[in-house]
Amino acid sequence: MSHTSSVLTNLIHGGIDGDERTGAVNIPIYQTSTYKQIHLGEHKGYEYSRTGNPTREALEKLIAELEEGKYGFAFASGMAATTAVLHLFQSGDKILISENVYGGTFRVLDKVFKPFGLSYEIVNTRELSALEQAITNEVKAVFIESPANPLMTVTDIQTVAAVCHHHNKLLIVDNTFMTPYLQQPLTLGADIVIHSATKYLGGHSDLIAGLAVVNNQELADKLYFIQNATGGILQPFDSFLLIRGIKTLGIRMDRHQENARKVANWLVKQKNVKNVYYPGLESDTGYIIQKKQAKGPGAMISFELEDELDIRKFYDGLHLIALAESLGGVESLVCHPSSMTHASIPEEIRKRVGITDRLIRLSVGIEDVNDILKDLEQALKTVDDKEID
Repeated sequence: MSHTSSVLTNLIHGGIDGDERTGAVNIPIYQTSTYKQIHLGEHKGYEYSRTGNPTREALEKLIAELEEGKYGFAFASGMAATTAVLHLFQSGDKILISENVYGGTFRVLDKVFKPFGLSYEIVNTRELSALEQAITNEVKAVFIESPANPLMTVTDIQTVAAVCHHHNKLLIVDNTFMTPYLQQPLTLGADIVIHSATKYLGGHSDLIAGLAVVNNQELADKLYFIQNATGGILQPFDSFLLIRGIKTLGIRMDRHQENARKVANWLVKQKNVKNVYYPGLESDTGYIIQKKQAKGPGAMISFELEDELDIRKFYDGLHLIALAESLGGVESLVCHPSSMTHASIPEEIRKRVGITDRLIRLSVGIEDVNDILKDLEQALKTVDDKEID
């Protein structure tokens, strides 16, 4: 489809639309490992499915188009995508990462790449002076999430991109929480966009996948080499499932956000909830920037209970909302970041950036919002005998 088509239309018809040979409206699952060659050194565009597969190629073209990029890459997981991107750098280089990022991103930098000489530094990327001060010759890229996981802090992508490019550094943006339906970092100046497609893009908690998108030919060539050489590619069936999930992304995200706004506004009124982090609230510090750079606030909310309340009772008191890792599925999920998604981050760092042991992260699903609120209400009642407002 053309870039002039709306995002909603491109979700369904973008990339490679259907099968030209048979007229099938869906891309076939090319469940093959290899391809018969015409003559020695002559083939039909495919040699081996690690190097290229038509189903995966359709997904890669789709995500590139949705992000308004030129080159897309599909990997076996979000961490495989992040790992491939980090392989663009070498020993002696440094990556600046924002204060709260997914724990797996921190872990792979700290435990896998750091021993090979790729260093990192945690920076408050919302403060441009702090970012400017941290940029040295060794720094090659800035890696951010916006909104960030799990405190939903918002970074001004366009402004950070300008700083990065002024110093000839790359800007990498993990766009998992927003998806290209709500935010397109490449159009704001980012150089590389990453997704854990397991989350909203897949949308049904039934696959693991990662994506990366770039505009620059040189970066694309390097990423393709890394993807093929290291082999962490997405399989054909999962590529098919992900394309199918993306087709309903728009209507799902609309419902996710509608529910999340109601849940966030309800939470701020509860007397035993002391902090609510959601960029859709006008009181949120990132509200104005979020409105400027995204089409909505998303559906991830974090909040804290009052100190005297037993957080374990809250989790045990939930019946509809599942206590589980991950996010972005049609079902509502809740997690405890400090012991689950961000447990790999040392406690002193978690405390410094505000990821307390009392923080609860909620992925608001697309169920009837009244049922979600009832579940939260009765769980809050289990931690306090007082009646909830």
